[in-house]
Amino acid sequence: MRQEKIALVFYGLPGSGKGTQANLAANAFGLTNFDTGKYLEALWYDPKRQGEAIIKRERKLFEDGKLNTPSFVLNEVSRAVQKIATNGQGVVFSGSPRTMHEAEALVPLLEKLYGKKNLFFFLLDVDRSDSLARNSKRLLCKHCRAMLLTQYYPSKKPVHCPVCAGELYKRTLDNVKVIPRRLDEYEERTKPVLGYLKKRGTKVTKLDGRPAPYHVFARIEKHVSNALGK
Repeated sequence: MRQEKIALVFYGLPGSGKGTQANLAANAFGLTNFDTGKYLEALWYDPKRQGEAIIKRERKLFEDGKLNTPSFVLNEVSRAVQKIATNGQGVVFSGSPRTMHEAEALVPLLEKLYGKKNLFFFLLDVDRSDSLARNSKRLLCKHCRAMLLTQYYPSKKPVHCPVCAGELYKRTLDNVKVIPRRLDEYEERTKPVLGYLKKRGTKVTKLDGRPAPYHVFARIEKHVSNALGK
């Protein structure tokens, strides 16, 4: 396995395939997959922290399909990524930094830790209708957290995870009433980050997020390998 000390960031609407591509990139380049959403979700449901007011507040935002408080997220992510880089590892993010507040602090930090030439930003382009369709059908494993790509799965009513045979479930924020709010949150709070990156002279590579994930990743791997001269 390759072990690259680089940082990749994937952007796109909910359901555009960010998490899937982050997993593929982590395996291909030997990166730490820092899934901000999963990391934070683990905090919201940590039995040891349910009595904390800040956890209750942030959990409610999460379950309502809204972005969490930027300052809280920034502190958590910054500490984690500095530890990863200090250990000599590369990192991949799916959808983070999510707000201007986070981006204005985290992007310069990534540049400092990895060097600007070793940062790669990708935008997975899908329509709002694609996002709605994908999220409304999304299932996750309760045990290994693997996501089931129902579009490519033979059973119309899957019960068990194909990775570990664990029980599948639908997240609260993938409810059909919550998804539109998540899309609006992306447009209002995350999409401006792309403009910020452009002003910094940071290239964001736009890719069609609709094909099968392995097709999309083939383009990502080629782009990164060419940039690294490999």
